[in-house]
Amino acid sequence: MGLFDNTLRSNESLINNEEALDFEFVPKVMPYRETQHKYIAECIKPLFVGRTGRHLFVSGSPGIGKTAAIKSVFRELDEQTDEIIPIYINCWQKNTTYKVILAICEELNYRFTQNKKTEDLFKVVNGILNKQSAVFCFDEVDKLEDVDFLYTILEEIYKKTVILVTNYKEWIITLDERIKSRLNPDMLHFKEYTDAETLGILKGRIKYAFPPGVWDEDALNLISKKTYELKDIRKGLFLLKEAALTAEAESKQKISKVHAETAIKKINQFDVKDPEDLEEDTRLVLDIVKNNSGKKIGELFDIYKKKEGTKTYKTFQRKIEKLEQSKFIETLKTAGGKEGNTTIVNYHKTLNDF
Repeated sequence: MGLFDNTLRSNESLINNEEALDFEFVPKVMPYRETQHKYIAECIKPLFVGRTGRHLFVSGSPGIGKTAAIKSVFRELDEQTDEIIPIYINCWQKNTTYKVILAICEELNYRFTQNKKTEDLFKVVNGILNKQSAVFCFDEVDKLEDVDFLYTILEEIYKKTVILVTNYKEWIITLDERIKSRLNPDMLHFKEYTDAETLGILKGRIKYAFPPGVWDEDALNLISKKTYELKDIRKGLFLLKEAALTAEAESKQKISKVHAETAIKKINQFDVKDPEDLEEDTRLVLDIVKNNSGKKIGELFDIYKKKEGTKTYKTFQRKIEKLEQSKFIETLKTAGGKEGNTTIVNYHKTLNDF
């Protein structure tokens, strides 16, 4: 018997749409977050009639749909009008005023940023946005090293809504009083999903991601129960995918309780690693690998240097090793060929995109 004799063919795959199992995937309708959607939209609505909007402080535990809900509203806003510009910035890496302003310039497709000072870039941003209206979402705001840009936006952008997102409800207390008084935000707290809601969300993703009838009910119930226990939908999506891959590896055409149990054992061994927990420079390396999966380590280092990475090649190699140990990436060492031995680096999508 050959090594690949029992492999499922492409038309027999258990996963129809792998992207639907990524946590970044935003369904057209997000179940159980309709109230939050409406609240976010109400804060933005004044912009449609030429007034400034209401500002919003969003809090809640990781993995319960805060970012996805905002991105869903932003998508609908983008479909509705060209007069209001949605700008989403994750402050984990963009954690200083200068980096945030650079990111806003990128969102606005303004590329002439080289050698410009922060105040000069602010003038460019103001000139563009004050001809229209803008909704800013600053996600992971607790990771910011400074918040000077918030003061400037609140003072100099005429018509805007500012949304701040964090896992930590208490962070708002630490905000500078002069910013807090100008922001004066509404408060929106996302509660954890109930066990029934967790099951409903996973069922919804299954409809997007899998052919009908491949999931055994006991398998789904087991994964739903574990997801509710972990209080993180990202981990539930990981378990769905891992169970399916386990079934495919056995050339099965149905995902059983045994496959779900195998997936859960894996999450107990190493848990789902969160890329947001990495230090800034290591996160930069991971992002480079994600966008250039399959390249040689030397090529990745060249890209790293072009992105103003400051570490030596040896340190870069150690970061690659650390990312592999943490299951973010996979490496394949190849021998021979005209270039001699080298290492191919692949982004480990199974673990990261949930």
